[in-house]
Amino acid sequence: MENNVYTKKVLKTFKNPHNYGTMKNPDGVGLVGNPTCGDVMKLYIKVGKPASAKASARQGGEVIKDIKFETFGCVAAIATSSIITDMVKGKTIKYAMNITKEGVVEKLGGLPKIKYHCSVLAVDALFKAIKDYESKKK
Repeated sequence: MENNVYTKKVLKTFKNPHNYGTMKNPDGVGLVGNPTCGDVMKLYIKVGKPASAKASARQGGEVIKDIKFETFGCVAAIATSSIITDMVKGKTIKYAMNITKEGVVEKLGGLPKIKYHCSVLAVDALFKAIKDYESKKK
């Protein structure tokens, strides 16, 4: 991929982001920013038990029932925010904590190298939201 070219998936995700918006009474909030580029991401999560005990045993714990984001930033910042919500919605906290920046980039079909930091921000926002949830639970 050329250095400054976005994939079709990145552009489609940017133009039609999933799970965009705020959330009332979230269980966890993750706020991150990059002062160099000006991107700011805020991720909200609602956590709950899986639909059945069987699913709970199979999946291994609490799931992210809902997730929303607000992002101020470039095409890549919005696309990575959206795609990470798709990657973890309905998945366990344990699964979500294993998401990587490489996984986010791969799911989007690639990012220009200069925009990789956006995938790091998206993962960091997710991890902060989970940590916020876990700190409130204690």
